[in-house]
Amino acid sequence: MYPTRFDSLRDLTKLPWFELRDGRVVVSDPSVGTAIDTHTHLALSFVRANQVDLQRGHAQTEHYLPADRAFDLDVYVNKNFLPPDLHRMERDLSLGALTGGGMRATHTVPNLTREMGELQVAQSVLLPIDWPVLSDNATTWLDAIRGDQRLIGFGSVHPYNPRMEATLDRQIALGARGIKVHPAVQLVRPDDGRAMKLYRLCGERDIPVFWHCGPVDIEPPIGRYLSQVRHYEKAIAENPRTTFVLGHSGALQMDTAIGYAKRYPNVWLEIASQSLSNVRRLVEQAPADRVMFGTDWPFYHQAIGLAKVFIATEGDDAARRALLRGNAARLLQLDRA
Repeated sequence: MYPTRFDSLRDLTKLPWFELRDGRVVVSDPSVGTAIDTHTHLALSFVRANQVDLQRGHAQTEHYLPADRAFDLDVYVNKNFLPPDLHRMERDLSLGALTGGGMRATHTVPNLTREMGELQVAQSVLLPIDWPVLSDNATTWLDAIRGDQRLIGFGSVHPYNPRMEATLDRQIALGARGIKVHPAVQLVRPDDGRAMKLYRLCGERDIPVFWHCGPVDIEPPIGRYLSQVRHYEKAIAENPRTTFVLGHSGALQMDTAIGYAKRYPNVWLEIASQSLSNVRRLVEQAPADRVMFGTDWPFYHQAIGLAKVFIATEGDDAARRALLRGNAARLLQLDRA
């Protein structure tokens, strides 16, 4: 029986898969294999052009859940935030999105790839979020990672972008392997008519749609409403040619998300933020070939998500390989890359 509560990130070294090297938490057991993190972000920018140097390395990454914060693996991960942490995060994601400073200045390519290297994460998927106008995170990030095989870029096309199809094709030409849709941030219901058109376009181009899916209880009320898992089924049912990834596996409405994955073969689940008990349930109850690892970096250190998978899959190497890498590699068609 492994502990689930830790005094800080460093305390994860109580688990047999981790150790401390030069003050940093690293994976020390090569037998766990490599992982693909299907849910990461760089610094987001809105209104003004990106002010963060995405190629600059920093000695420490300022994750939104601080490294010295005590945490429990067996709760939805945002339950570990203290009120001051939430205030700093909200300020960094709002006012900070106009500047190159704050915690987000450390959410860069070198900081992400360093953490990946320390934890045997071979590749990470970057999920930008854009408004209809006054942002271009997708293009900024795709440019920043050009030629870096460790990072797989998705695009972001807001359903109310006036040049939706042209923008989608431009991002695909730049290397986007899928499209991120975030109803709570983009303020659009997932079954909105314009969103339905975007999904059809993605299906025609054989690229997946990665949704933020489900309420997380720290978003504004409008975002909580827009993310209700019941709002996603129409899009899934009416777009059978389009592959949908339910980010966070439906968050606090995971049971409904698992039901969709069982009912619809075009639904995949991504586990970022779920509790250890829920990761176990996903391993046991969801379609084994359509569940994928993700962490929501830089909100959380990647080791936190890995620890849950290592514990939940102990003794089942096939389930561990599929969850950490195999399923994502198939979805992303990495064998064709």
